[in-house]
Amino acid sequence: MLRRLPPLNALKAFEAAARSESLTRAAEELCVTQGAVSQQVKALEATLGIKLFVRERQRLVITEAGREYLAVVRDALDRIAMGTERLVQRQTSGVLTVSTSPDFAAKWLVHRLGRFAEAHPDVDLRVSATMHQVDLAVRHGDGNWAGLGVVRLCSERLFPVCSPKLVSGRNRITTASDLLKFPLLRLDDWKTWSRWFEAAGLTDPVAHGPVLNRASMLIDAAVDGQGVALARTALAAWDLINGRLVRPIDVSLRMSKAYWIVCPKATSALPKITMFREWLLAQAADDMRRLKTLHS
Repeated sequence: MLRRLPPLNALKAFEAAARSESLTRAAEELCVTQGAVSQQVKALEATLGIKLFVRERQRLVITEAGREYLAVVRDALDRIAMGTERLVQRQTSGVLTVSTSPDFAAKWLVHRLGRFAEAHPDVDLRVSATMHQVDLAVRHGDGNWAGLGVVRLCSERLFPVCSPKLVSGRNRITTASDLLKFPLLRLDDWKTWSRWFEAAGLTDPVAHGPVLNRASMLIDAAVDGQGVALARTALAAWDLINGRLVRPIDVSLRMSKAYWIVCPKATSALPKITMFREWLLAQAADDMRRLKTLHS
């Protein structure tokens, strides 16, 4: 069944004029001309076939029918306003589920969650260290995910890191070959280390060191002084900035892959999604500024 509804602008003009008992004040409130308000009210009266106002000595006086209708209109507009506010509030607050790799969660995101909670207490943030797609995800790759909205979080390089205690005193490192005195921590085979040594001008190095199957474990072992690890910028940033790691040699490899913020295109403009994406980008940009200062 079709509803018989007057134009919304006419109802807004009537409600403002009736409440203020002035076309002029209603026009100021609605940011339109007095003539526009008068025209909307007359159009509403014509639609209803009822006189809503009478003029008495340059004063706008609402009729009895107008007063009854005002109660209905005001209640309806209040309900629309409250419903709209609740809807918008749900988009900027409530549950936001974010998925990342376990390595990114452990070495980048977890350390910063307190900052986000303090800035956005209305958001119930839930982090899942899985590769499942939820409200929003952070993924490592080339940025090509069909059907998804993608924004690059940060560019990355690969470089050696170690505990500052490891290279203190007589253990000072000045050349790439000095690294061979220490265990070289690795994820799988020696290919990545071989690439780095080649970039540093050293071929066929004789290296030794344990294998760990997660990048976060590799970095934690380096923090603990167990050896030297090759680490990506994002995963090493927190420990570098806070002095738990240092870069013993200023040689790095450019990475073809990076971290990306990923979400369904249909929900990419939701306020809480936009808010968290902008927060992630701000955190990453701050890391880059601090690392640049540290490096210089």
